[in-house]
Amino acid sequence: MLRRKQPNPSKFTLPIDDSKGMGRLVLKFLEWREVKGFSEITIYGERKNLEYFGRWCEARGVTQPKEVSRSILERYQRFLFNYRKENGFPLTFRSQKSRLVPLRSFFRWLTKSNYLPSNPAADIDLPKEEKRLPRGFLTVEEVEEVLRQVDLSEIRGVRDRAILETFYSTGMRRQEVCRLKRQDVDMKWGIVIVREGKGRKDRVIPIGERAILWINKYLEEVRPEYAIEPDEDYLFLTRRGDYFTTTWMGALVRYYIQAAGLKKRGSCHLFRHTMATLMLENGAGLRFIQRMLGHAQLSTTEVYTQVTTRRLKEIFNATHPGAKLKPDPDMGGMETRKKLLHDDDVLGTNIPRHSGRFKKPNI
Repeated sequence: MLRRKQPNPSKFTLPIDDSKGMGRLVLKFLEWREVKGFSEITIYGERKNLEYFGRWCEARGVTQPKEVSRSILERYQRFLFNYRKENGFPLTFRSQKSRLVPLRSFFRWLTKSNYLPSNPAADIDLPKEEKRLPRGFLTVEEVEEVLRQVDLSEIRGVRDRAILETFYSTGMRRQEVCRLKRQDVDMKWGIVIVREGKGRKDRVIPIGERAILWINKYLEEVRPEYAIEPDEDYLFLTRRGDYFTTTWMGALVRYYIQAAGLKKRGSCHLFRHTMATLMLENGAGLRFIQRMLGHAQLSTTEVYTQVTTRRLKEIFNATHPGAKLKPDPDMGGMETRKKLLHDDDVLGTNIPRHSGRFKKPNI
């Protein structure tokens, strides 16, 4: 059986005949990025975006980087802003920025490598990203409902339960779970070594006892049935003996979320948001969650403080003097007071206005 070592990238679509053409220089740039140690995911993303720009230029008669001017780059930026996807929606500012950032790196390299006398992308203004909240997270009850969808009578059900428990316990990215190897999980100490996470950074994080039990069960009962030689020691294997690609892993987790009947979008990252949000609500510090998630900046982790409204509501009710109704003899007790909240007298319609200088603003 042939084993796929890595996901097959799409065929390079730019012409490479011209030594000074866009296609040839893009390939040289990507090779340089590889030599400098950039990750495969980063290089693949840059390649797609540079190809997209190259095809846009080719359609307008621009085939060499030296023909690209500041005005052409601004025109391309306007094109991205006005572009509409198949569903009719525009590109988000985050997507527009991801298309433009590789151009700045590419033209900076061309200038430093003496392919261009000056950098046309030096002063290009990038769109300001939206500060979006995570799309959502699962409650504890919803997580348990997702886990109950796994059919443990099938051999792969044990594997799938171990995968879901790993996501829920650690909040790892799907690429990190796909690349996990058996020796990266220390059963005795209850820790996981994440090797070459985002930014090629290693980190050590804890993993819960329940997840360890399911991983042990999978290693004893399922993995020996799936593993084929030569065994590259990846922890989670498909039925064909391959390691999981991110596409396969995303499809697997999404299936169980949809099977649970939850009207929430997401897949592996939904478990990541869930882990961070639930831990924050239960008192974990931001620095700890930052380390768990592998965020380089604390500001990235701080977005979860805006999601935990339940904890905020609890603190508000416990500390704000006006958060809860209290018995008031003048209003006939608690029930009468609740009723009066909807009456005009309490809302101020029939209350005599102050005769002094303080007047209700006419707005």
